[in-house]
Formats: sequence, structure tokens, C-alpha cells
Amino acid sequence: MTENPLLIVDGANVVGSRPNGWWRDRAGAATRLRDSLAPVAATGLPARLTAPVEVVLVVEGAARDVPGTDDVRVVSAPGSGDDTVVELVQAAPQRRRLVVTADRELRERVTALGAEVYGPRWLRDN
Repeated sequence: MTENPLLIVDGANVVGSRPNGWWRDRAGAATRLRDSLAPVAATGLPARLTAPVEVVLVVEGAARDVPGTDDVRVVSAPGSGDDTVVELVQAAPQRRRLVVTADRELRERVTALGAEVYGPRWLRDN
């Protein structure tokens, strides 16, 4: 695997993992998550993920219009965010793929495709 690692973040699941009032402004919460992921593209996650990293944030529902940035590609799920995450994993079979989610069913689906899976705390603890 010679390409940069692909980090795919299940936006709704990661945002929902913290009871910080995100439900009052889902788009704002997704935007804050996107911005917090930006440094990962250039620096990686010390001792866990070597840079450079392609960072993809999957959004859905009320957060669907959150734009991407130079450092974080935002993919708006046309339907299920989980299905979109699976499609992204399937589209990059030769790359190291890391998915951040706490969704048990999604974890099983992407692990079966060879992706590594980490919970939301994995991002926060860096």
C-alpha cells in the first residue's frame, strides 16, 4: 500500500458521541468536527497514524450542506451515512482504510472489507 492512508469519519456517529448540545445545531456540530479533523491531514495522529492522511468526513441529514475544506473532504450521504462509508471503503481496496465510528453494524460491515475501525474516543484522545 503506497498511497496515503484514508481516514473516513462517520460524522453523525462521532458528533453524537458527546452530549454537548449538538442536536440544537447539527450543521454547526459537523462543521466543528470537520475543523478539528483538519490538522490530521498534515500531521496524522502521533504514534497511531502517519501523515499525510486523506481525511473524509461523511455527513447526512441536517449536516448535509457542510462544505469541505482543503484538508477535509466532506461527502454528503444521499441516503444512509453508513452506506456511504461502506462505499468509500469499497472504492479504495488497495489503501489502508481507517473508519471512525461507534456504530456496531457499520463496524462489522467495513471490517469485513478489510478496514480498520476505531471509536470516536480514538480521535479525541490525540
